[in-house]
Amino acid sequence: MTDRTAAVTRETAETDIDVTLDIDGAGEATVDTGVGFFDHMLGAFATHGLFDLTVQCDGDLEIDAHHTVEDVAITVGQAFDEALGEKRGIQRFADRKVPLDEAVASVVVDVSGRPYFSFDGEFSQREVGGMTSHMAQHFCRSLSTNAGLTLHCGVEGENAHHEVEALFKGLARALDDATRIDERRSDVASTKGEL
Repeated sequence: MTDRTAAVTRETAETDIDVTLDIDGAGEATVDTGVGFFDHMLGAFATHGLFDLTVQCDGDLEIDAHHTVEDVAITVGQAFDEALGEKRGIQRFADRKVPLDEAVASVVVDVSGRPYFSFDGEFSQREVGGMTSHMAQHFCRSLSTNAGLTLHCGVEGENAHHEVEALFKGLARALDDATRIDERRSDVASTKGEL
């Protein structure tokens, strides 16, 4: 199997980002975005997806965390797209439900090359650790667009920290499943012959 790795940089007037990704890693994360809760979520994402992930982001946090979270999602999404290449042999589809105490998140993914995102549910609190809860949903949307994923997510619970963390863990587990190689398949999982 070829290496499924990528290194992507993004530099704008709002953020300066370096991302490396190994889809077939061991779950090791080195993350510094300046937003502690977001770093925690990206660490959980890497750990539970068994992705080796480094993220270094210098963003305009004097404004808020929006540009940082959005641009990291764009860059990580581009890294997934690059690392997957032609997507030969991948499972393609996956779904996961992940609980965290009273909260549960559901994630259904198709690594289709066709970006689509839907979200069902509401976060119980507006903000968690200096990041608005809504930015977790926005992270998933931006990742979906840039990685070429059809992504359906939902959350329910009573604590936004738990809801957001379950979402990131569910996303990680679903992406790990969907990007896993099926040894029976040498082509792509599509009647079109490409994804």
